[in-house]
Amino acid sequence: MGRRRIDLKRIVLCLCTVSLCVAGCERNKPDVVRVQGPRIALTHVELIDGTGTTAKQDQTIVIENGRITSVGPADEAKMPPDVQVLDLSGHTMLPGLVGMHNHLFYAVDGGTRYIGVPRPFARLYLAAGVTSLRTAGSIDLQKDSTLKHDIDAGREIGPKIHLSSPYIRRYADPAMLKREIGTFADAGVTSLKIYTDLPREQLALAVAAARARGLTVTGHLCAVGFTEAAALGIDNLEHGLIVDTEFYSKKVADQCPDWSETLKDLLAMQVTSQPIQDMITALIGHHVAVTSTLAVFESFARATTDSRVETVLTHGLLERYRDYVKRQSVDARSLAAWEKVLKLEMAFERSFVERGGMLLAGADPTGWGGVLAGFADHRNIELLVEAGFTIEQAIQIASANGAAFLGDTQTGTVAPGKLADLAVCRGSLASDVRNVRNVAIVFKSGVGYDSAKLIDIERGRVGATE
Repeated sequence: MGRRRIDLKRIVLCLCTVSLCVAGCERNKPDVVRVQGPRIALTHVELIDGTGTTAKQDQTIVIENGRITSVGPADEAKMPPDVQVLDLSGHTMLPGLVGMHNHLFYAVDGGTRYIGVPRPFARLYLAAGVTSLRTAGSIDLQKDSTLKHDIDAGREIGPKIHLSSPYIRRYADPAMLKREIGTFADAGVTSLKIYTDLPREQLALAVAAARARGLTVTGHLCAVGFTEAAALGIDNLEHGLIVDTEFYSKKVADQCPDWSETLKDLLAMQVTSQPIQDMITALIGHHVAVTSTLAVFESFARATTDSRVETVLTHGLLERYRDYVKRQSVDARSLAAWEKVLKLEMAFERSFVERGGMLLAGADPTGWGGVLAGFADHRNIELLVEAGFTIEQAIQIASANGAAFLGDTQTGTVAPGKLADLAVCRGSLASDVRNVRNVAIVFKSGVGYDSAKLIDIERGRVGATE
């Protein structure tokens, strides 16, 4: 990319916009904060701690100055002086979710166009209990970066953001790719997002450039298969088996085939087959993580909607959303084919984890518009349970695994010494995974936000110009 001419008028406009946003955020803060203080005790709660162990009943978690100081049975809890006590009987506590494919943009017009909605999505992610996220691809790095800095500085409400690069595609001049990666690193990006048509030679170059700057590399691949990418040093692969083209019978090196054709070959295979198991062996051997995005694939397989999505869309987007669902619901052949794809991906993810692979999770609000920030993070957890994981495993995938991949030792599990990044849901998740949707309070660094009020801020606004 060439150097851009400085537009003073645009800079002034941006500064004014930031000032208005900051003022608006300060007005909203008192309305959305439900509990805060130097010492808080959350008592009589069901706890799923993010380690994968069985849910514990009647627990008390004590928070002091934004950190967890004790976790244990309620009848053994030692309360510090002047502590605020919140009785959470009938609720479940989870670690804050770590969304690893959580864009700050949304698909409109049946997935043919994307619009940036960074601030609304930040609030919706937080309302859903997502306290940390990786953008895993940006359409406007400057806006994403501005939002991150505003959140870090306390001027805006939202999760901790780990910035990813814009989508890296095939370059006519590979030297430009290396220079651009340096530019991304200078801008604060911590991971690169490789996209479909990047060939092997340029993927190798990108991995080397990333290593030199301390960045990780993830990718939605197509021209390069998973086994090849693992050998080249990629750290993470998005979406899973159903985007891996290495099993396509007519695959040409460094070319991205038609996805519908690759799916035909994949659907004729079993996850237990030797070629797929060999690929899993390669990923595990090279310590490559896989990000699960089941919700976006389900949106093509099942003509269902999430009523929460409809409450936050603008009127115009809502009409188009409903029209697409209506048209999709009568295409039984397409729905049946996508259901097979979804089941195949579930089987792959289960096999990958059973063999020791690290599975992450993310919302991926793309597709045709049926997948939205935060709400899709919940649906992913429900689908992981449908795939055969326990609720405790699903929460571990959606929280602790992401934190570990990001190198964040301060979050991801509920344990003494960790930051108090927590989600509190009404009802028992151990009894019904769907209670993950009933988020009541989200704690970020010990400040408890009212989930419903955060969502109310964005009611009918997603899709409007920021």
